[in-house]
Amino acid sequence: MSRVEEIESQIEQLPPEEFARVANWIREMDQQGWDEQLDRDAASGKLDALLAEARAERDSGLLRD
Repeated sequence: MSRVEEIESQIEQLPPEEFARVANWIREMDQQGWDEQLDRDAASGKLDALLAEARAERDSGLLRD
């Protein structure tokens, strides 16, 4: 049995309140990963084209609140 399978088996045996804690922790870890990736992409310039497009739409009056 792989480590992941062992973890899955243990998670399946958790009472609901402990399952919720694990689920929330996993969501937070996943979100943190996305946040870090977004920061890296922004710092490397990968998002510059999107920013330029948004600014152009703002300047032409196409953006709405």
